[in-house]
Amino acid sequence: MVALGALIPLLGPSPALHGTGEADAPGTGGIALLRTVLFAALSIPVGELFVRRLARSVPGAPGTLPRSWSTVANSAGFVAALALASVVATGNLVPGSPADVDVGGLYDSRDGKLALLEVNGFLAAALCAASARPATQVWPLAAIVVAEALRAHPTTEYSPMIGSGLTLVHLTCASLWVGGLVYALRTLKVWQRAEAGAALLGRYARVAAALLAALTATGVCSSLRRMPPETILAQLTETAYGRVLLAKVILMVGVAALALWARIRLARAADPLSASSPARAEVYLLALVVAVSGLLTALPVPIRW
Repeated sequence: MVALGALIPLLGPSPALHGTGEADAPGTGGIALLRTVLFAALSIPVGELFVRRLARSVPGAPGTLPRSWSTVANSAGFVAALALASVVATGNLVPGSPADVDVGGLYDSRDGKLALLEVNGFLAAALCAASARPATQVWPLAAIVVAEALRAHPTTEYSPMIGSGLTLVHLTCASLWVGGLVYALRTLKVWQRAEAGAALLGRYARVAAALLAALTATGVCSSLRRMPPETILAQLTETAYGRVLLAKVILMVGVAALALWARIRLARAADPLSASSPARAEVYLLALVVAVSGLLTALPVPIRW
C-alpha cells in the first residue's frame, strides 16, 4: 500500500484526475513540482535551526556540525517562489513569455501580495543564512509560513482564518520534522560513534512524537473542513484531492511505523545508533510525503456538499 501511495507523486496529477470528471488546470504538474521544491526548501533551514539548538543542549557534544545547506535551500525556494509568483501575475495561467507577466498587477491582489512576500522572504532568508548571524533567518522563514497559510485559504472560503491557523501549525510541524530529521542524521554522520549522537537522536525523537500528534490533529481537522464526515469516504476515491489525500495518509502510516521502529531501537537496542537505519528510510518516505503535499495544493479543492 505504501508503494502504491508513492506512485501518486511520481506519476503526477493525471492518475488522480482520471475518471473524476474534474478538469486538469493548465500547468498543474509544474505547479505541483514548484510547490514541492518550495516546501522542501522551507524544511531544510527550519530543521537546521531546530536541531542546531538541540545539539547545543547535549552534554559532551562534539563542537563540529555539518555544513549548512540553508543558503542553497533558500535560494532554491526563491526560484520556486518567483516562478509561482509569475503564474499568479498572469491570472493563474502558465506564462508563455516574459511579456505575459504583469509584475505590477501582483500588488493589486491578495494572492499577488502573498506571492511577493514569499519571494522576498526566501531572498532575505538566503542572505541571512550566508551572513555572520544565520539564526536571523528564522524571521523571514516565519513570514513565509504565515504567507503560505494565508494563501492556502482565500477569503471566499468557509472560515478562512481557522483554516489558515490549522495550516500554519501543520506546515510548521512538518518543516521541523522533515528538516530536523535530515540534519539530525547528517549530524550523527559527522559525530560518528560519539555517545552524544544517541542523546541527540533521543531528544529529537521526543519532540518528533509531539510533532506527529500535532500533524495528525491538524491534518484530520483540515480534511474534515473540506470533506465533511458523511462524504469523506466517497470523496477519497471519487475526487482527485481525495485520492491524493488518501495516498498521503498511506505514506504517513508508513512514516509513523518507521518512526516507531527507530524509537524502539533507540530505547532497547544494544547499539542505540542502529536507530539511524529506519530513520534514513523515514527520510525517503517523508520526501514522498512532501511531493504529495505539493501535488495536493495544485489540485481542485473538493466541493463541500
